[in-house]
Amino acid sequence: MHSFIEPVYNAFIKNANAENAVDMKAYMLNKFEFFGIKTPIRDEIVKAYLKEHSLKQFSDLDQVMKELWEIPEREMQYFAIDVFAAHKKLWSQSSIKMIEHCIVQKSWWDTVDGIASDWLGLYFNQFSEQTILITSQWNRSNNIWLQRSSILFQKSYKKNTDTTLLSSYIQHLKESKEFFIRKAIGWALREYSKTNPEWVITFVANNKLSPLSEKEALKRISK
Repeated sequence: MHSFIEPVYNAFIKNANAENAVDMKAYMLNKFEFFGIKTPIRDEIVKAYLKEHSLKQFSDLDQVMKELWEIPEREMQYFAIDVFAAHKKLWSQSSIKMIEHCIVQKSWWDTVDGIASDWLGLYFNQFSEQTILITSQWNRSNNIWLQRSSILFQKSYKKNTDTTLLSSYIQHLKESKEFFIRKAIGWALREYSKTNPEWVITFVANNKLSPLSEKEALKRISK
């Protein structure tokens, strides 16, 4: 195990809770193993560690990320999301390879949405020339998690949201039967409704979305 990982891994073992682990595993449909560490405790451990420890080379970050993504306990993937975000100064344009690796490996909504929240907005702001090239490939791929990422990557952009791009990507996937795509469409629109509710209302009125997508999109406006 990489020396950067070992202290946190040991701290997670020390704070493991078998009862919580059973519940967490069931909540994730038994897809992953868990230490059973609730978010506040995990965050406390990770934040304290990352405050004092960092990696100096992207090659080290790459090695650490790949190893973290292979460890069975899901908390280690959550740790990986924090580690990668904390080392954004080491990112380069080619870091998209690691980002895509983590989206398509051990995929489920928890990590994919964590990546959308903590990595994607930062990456595409930093390497804006990659935005259309990469996200259009994701949007037209056959992988639902890449598709979901193409819809969600702008969710923190607020007034800087490219509505033409958002509209195009939603329209391409609006007839998808996948729950996680329909939910992502609604979520992206709901987030943007905090900035421009009129645009969202008009978009929903002019596009036949699934009932789930429409309900989610208008949830904040309806209140």
